[in-house]
Amino acid sequence: MTALAAGTVVRLTRTATWNLIDDGECTASAYAVCRPDRRWFVSIDTWDEAAYAPLLSAVSDDLRQDLYTNLSGDDGPGLDRWRRLGFAVARREILYAVPVDPAITGLGDVLPPGIVLLSADAAEENRLRELDNALRADVPGTEGWVNDPAEFREHTFDERYFDPATYLVAVDDARETFAGLVRVWTHPRHARLGLIGVAPPYRRRGLARALLGAAFLPLHERSVTSVAAEADAMNVASVALLEGIGAQRTGETLELLRRRER
Repeated sequence: MTALAAGTVVRLTRTATWNLIDDGECTASAYAVCRPDRRWFVSIDTWDEAAYAPLLSAVSDDLRQDLYTNLSGDDGPGLDRWRRLGFAVARREILYAVPVDPAITGLGDVLPPGIVLLSADAAEENRLRELDNALRADVPGTEGWVNDPAEFREHTFDERYFDPATYLVAVDDARETFAGLVRVWTHPRHARLGLIGVAPPYRRRGLARALLGAAFLPLHERSVTSVAAEADAMNVASVALLEGIGAQRTGETLELLRRRER
């Protein structure tokens, strides 16, 4: 564990692996990843149904934490399996294809008075990281998220996905405070809306729509037709924002949870 100067503690050991050995051979494996919100997500790689229970027991005994896993909403057999192992549905995320053509979305790039946009690579990095933490606190499923500085830098500016034209920060020019951000990860084969968020004092002023409009415009100019996105099914504001600009539902992801036995 590493303590930062400001007193924030982050976990730098993010992954763990367990192997099931049968007659000297590895026949199945379990993997766990600790996210920056300290939630452990587990997956199991095996064709043998009987391998799930002993592997999950080993994971639970070692980590002694609540365990999470993600599953496609149309995977009925998988859901039955994880339920037998003690998991229950904790959240549902709706998957979307979001158009970027302003003729479809109705989005423009007119900002509220006093707000200007910066590319993320022109923003002060520590403040950008703190904004990311603060905005995630309001996103269902990422409460308590605390970015490690080195991990945040590596992930944010990964040259495979970072696009300065589609990762934008809204700044209150007079107060010199960050008001929100939009982050679209780009890739030659697809683009994904990673986060759209506005700080509480700047909400209900059209800033979220303006940020989306500004980030989507360069994609439209490159002949990209849509971006992938997801929203918690209970997040009324996010669902309304996405569906209000023409987003089409493409599927569902389930977040499953098994509480630690106390």
